[in-house]
Amino acid sequence: MRPGAPRRRRCAARPARGVALLLVLWLVALLTALVGSFALAARTEHLQGQVLSRGLVAQQAARAGVEYAITRVTASEPRWRWLADGREYRWDYAGAQVAIRIVDEQGKVDLNMADADLLAALLRVLGSDPREAARVAAAILDWRDADALTQPAGGAEDPDYAAAGRAYGAADAPLESVAEVEQVLGMTPALYARLAPHVTVYSGRERPDPAFASAPVLAATGFEAAQVLAQRQGWTPASGLPPPPLPGGQALVGDNSGTYSIESRARLGGRTAVLRVVVRNGGTGLPGSAWTPLRWEEGASPR
Repeated sequence: MRPGAPRRRRCAARPARGVALLLVLWLVALLTALVGSFALAARTEHLQGQVLSRGLVAQQAARAGVEYAITRVTASEPRWRWLADGREYRWDYAGAQVAIRIVDEQGKVDLNMADADLLAALLRVLGSDPREAARVAAAILDWRDADALTQPAGGAEDPDYAAAGRAYGAADAPLESVAEVEQVLGMTPALYARLAPHVTVYSGRERPDPAFASAPVLAATGFEAAQVLAQRQGWTPASGLPPPPLPGGQALVGDNSGTYSIESRARLGGRTAVLRVVVRNGGTGLPGSAWTPLRWEEGASPR
């Protein structure tokens, strides 16, 4: 064997060991990346599961808020009774913070019963200019009345809808839901969004009851809204004192009609579930049913 030959073999082995070491390092890095990605995916799924779980619990808490609201608004003991005048009540349930508002439907303007003056006054309070308010109010009357005569203030009958490119005409019948008023000529999405919380089709009253009315409805009916609302907030059945009268001698607290708008907001762990319903006290004949839903709207938000 020639001197130096073993040295060449040792030198040739060193690059092979270097390549093997490099491959091992790459394999370790690849495995580390795979384990990390699996861990990240597992954590993401865990967080998603928590969010979905909290959202589901919040939804059930909001539903419980509606059930509890009906129990409290109809309580036989006056000092335990919640008032259906829109004030906020808070309740803790299953770790969720629930905010509840109840409004008796007779505190709203009935789209099927109110006259043009009241409808126009409400629209003006909500930001419409006088001409638009009078025109839309007249169109609501034309929508619900059975004749084909246009209201003096403008209104809208079948030819007006055809001229506006609508494939339908005036219903010539009472509105079946608040949402139906969106179809009335002259009603815009923005105007409807402002109007909807203050109107109803369930009260059957020509004038709303001020004991339950919102600030815009109070203003439209000639009351000093801020004064009336201050009186409401200053009295509660839990005080045991008789309610003070409203300006003009009307009662601050009215007799409940049994039909209510209820908004229940349940917050849990950064998730908020919202449930807005219109319910009528009294069951549908099904076992365990204490109320009848007339409208149901639910949603959720991350805050």
